[in-house]
Amino acid sequence: MRPLRQILTLAPLAACALTLALALAGCGKRETSVERANRDQILLVSAGSGLTDLDPQLATSVGEFNVLLALFEGLTDLDPATLEPVPAIAERWETSADGRTWTFHLSPAARWSDGRPLTAQDFVASWRRLLTPALGADYASLLHCIAGAEDYHRGRTADFATVGVTARDDHTLDLRVTHPTPELPAILAIPPLFPVPLHVIGKTGVADRRGNPWTKPVTFVGNGPFRLTRWLYGQQIEAARDPGYRDAAHVRLHGVRFQLTENLETEERMFRAGQLHVVSALATGRVSEWRRQDSPALRTVPYFGTDFLRLNTSRPPLDDPRLRRALALAIDRAQLAARVLLGTKSPASTLVPSGFPGYATPAGQTLALAEARRLLADAGYPEGAGLRPLQLLYNNSDQHRAVFEAIQEMWRRDLGLRIELANQEDKMVRQARKLGDYDLLRSSWTADYRDPLTFLDVFTSTSGNNHTRWANSTYDAHLAAARDSADPAARTTALGRAEALLLAEAPIIPLYHYTNFYLVHPAVRGWSGNPMDRRPLKQLWLAP
Repeated sequence: MRPLRQILTLAPLAACALTLALALAGCGKRETSVERANRDQILLVSAGSGLTDLDPQLATSVGEFNVLLALFEGLTDLDPATLEPVPAIAERWETSADGRTWTFHLSPAARWSDGRPLTAQDFVASWRRLLTPALGADYASLLHCIAGAEDYHRGRTADFATVGVTARDDHTLDLRVTHPTPELPAILAIPPLFPVPLHVIGKTGVADRRGNPWTKPVTFVGNGPFRLTRWLYGQQIEAARDPGYRDAAHVRLHGVRFQLTENLETEERMFRAGQLHVVSALATGRVSEWRRQDSPALRTVPYFGTDFLRLNTSRPPLDDPRLRRALALAIDRAQLAARVLLGTKSPASTLVPSGFPGYATPAGQTLALAEARRLLADAGYPEGAGLRPLQLLYNNSDQHRAVFEAIQEMWRRDLGLRIELANQEDKMVRQARKLGDYDLLRSSWTADYRDPLTFLDVFTSTSGNNHTRWANSTYDAHLAAARDSADPAARTTALGRAEALLLAEAPIIPLYHYTNFYLVHPAVRGWSGNPMDRRPLKQLWLAP
């Protein structure tokens, strides 16, 4: 037995040791957001920037679409592995022998998140709103294939009964189209064509006016696998699994948290810190580092997307196709892809990327300095003399700045042109695009469905997404011929002629095609990468 003196002497030391042990335990590795979310089945995913509205009919960006796919659902969905249309609200559908009448049979289990049944009448009312001229929906032209839809959208008639959309009963929707439209089931999987809750929208303001506040969490109603619970504008969107969703039994996630960021580097740092399960894209300079690490988190997938410049053809001197084509022919896209983008993108001489079955892209816009200089002189600006400075507007991004500084130098060195670069936040760039308040504008397009028409249809004279002020009746006729053709070879030929004309007239200048580099945490199960970045959130779950 130790002497009492020794015991009393050792007691404070023991107390100190215990205190130190507890302190060290408290300083151990903290549980990360991802680890906690794994336990709670909450997916943490980046949604990029520029999300300004959760109204499906006003959405235009990939980030908005990815959020809306969690909160809403259309008649159809796209299989993430094949990108083929599959049943969603519509359990099945059929078309007539001549391809001009479609019938969709809706699931009786379809519900709005407030418990109200979702019916065929909701689609009739939703598409009427989408086509109403006052709403100014960019994607309304997707419904122009329906008989009478374009006349209603253009204000040539105010009678919606002339539009070929009919609710035969609560669960049967009939559509009459103006021409065979085999891509229709795929088109109906695009968020702007999803139903919207008119029974809610009408209570919060004018139904067919922008700015209606119905998408605030307190009034929000959707019909997807998740329901909106919180929206910190410009920062975060939170959604919880909706137990009333028609297929709730197969939704394994308890919720989704979308992180809204302007900066890809910020997203990557959050991923490394255990704050995100999925990063939507990697900054160009970071791809090689993740490749060197041979990390299983890195995913590389071909992507149906193209970055290009829009040219405002209503503004002199860009109303002259010779000047527009000179600009297009004086860009060294191979140098951009190799030196500026470090091999993460491929040079784009055409708008439509490769990978669409049966489609042969036409000869595109390639580097041809002698021809560019000749066209510039023919337009009245030899070596750039007499040409006012042109402004090139782009949304904030280090990558975009590097690309356009390189193009600015190419045009200065090889054509003698003065280009003023201007960068703004995404919201302001969108507004300038809508108003036509620009000379040259950084733009992008990604496929809404697996067909070249998803790119080419953007630049018809009636498209709400054109924004170049360019209209060409021959171009429209080529696309009309493609739509009307029952012969796949003739259809492909017509599409190719349309793209060739678009590139020759140069209201746009393709720059590069995408490859998608993104990060997915190993805990995420059920993820299926695809060339449209279609994210099947309702099919995912998290492993510890």
